[in-house]
Amino acid sequence: MAAAAGVSYQTVSRVLNDSPRVSPDTRQLVLEAIGRLDYRPNRAARALGSGRASAVTVVTANTMLYGYASTLQGIEEAARLKGLAVGVRVVESDRPVDVRQAVEYVSDRSAGSVIVVAFDAAGAGVLRALPADIPAVAATEAGGLADTPRTMLFLDERQAAAEATRYLLGLGHRTVHHVAIPSETGTSARQAGWRDALEDVGAPVPTVLRGGWDLRSAYLAGRQLAADQHVTAILCGNDDTALAVRRALFEAGRDVPGDVSLVGFDDVPGAAYWTPALTTVRMDFVALGRVCLAAVVAEVTGVSEPPVALAAPRLVVRESTAPPR
Repeated sequence: MAAAAGVSYQTVSRVLNDSPRVSPDTRQLVLEAIGRLDYRPNRAARALGSGRASAVTVVTANTMLYGYASTLQGIEEAARLKGLAVGVRVVESDRPVDVRQAVEYVSDRSAGSVIVVAFDAAGAGVLRALPADIPAVAATEAGGLADTPRTMLFLDERQAAAEATRYLLGLGHRTVHHVAIPSETGTSARQAGWRDALEDVGAPVPTVLRGGWDLRSAYLAGRQLAADQHVTAILCGNDDTALAVRRALFEAGRDVPGDVSLVGFDDVPGAAYWTPALTTVRMDFVALGRVCLAAVVAEVTGVSEPPVALAAPRLVVRESTAPPR
């Protein structure tokens, strides 16, 4: 390309990197050569040449669940504005072999800097195993991964779960049952907030029913709760769990919210259009992803941007909650 433009290869490099040290006429010569030769930069080569500053790889165990996908969306949007290439590495499970393969993948400099979505044991395992010289930050649940020195960013799920539980108690429910989602810590921040609110007022603390990431496990937990006529309020670990529990209540003839009040978590886009519309906790995962990208860029470049305050999760009251009969 330098030969085609009649300039040095250093000048071509300056034009490609948008350096101000090139005259307008010379820049135009190089751009015309780029157009004639249909040149496209080799991203892997550029990443190798510039270290880890030009790309970011997101390590995640899931790309479909709402929290994971929305965090990834925020990372991609923020990276695009900075001209960074984004790659995704899925870690299959928390088995040592899967964790090791993911770590080996991002250890290559062409992977760029690393953002780990560590909402689960697989992501947490990768974060703990990363060599210290790899620039990395993590999106985690509140209170998780206290044993790693990495920068960890999270939304205050614990306080939000406590607020949702207090809301149900304030409606007059004697206690609130909980169907939990999996957690890296074993006891999620959402579960901890639910327990905090019950214990603060001396309300009974029911046994936690644990669902998986699959809807069927949540549905089976819902059937167990639906069979207990003393159950009048349920806080679910996420909105997908609430959907499955709602089905179990419907099949058992338990009306929502007439017989049972139901609260979800995350505020997925369809939650407002359920019948009844779901009361839930709104979580801004997209903003979390953007903040993660800003943090890892600052770690690589040493230049921090003005801090961005994450909006606190908040309860969105809709039709699925009411005072007990």
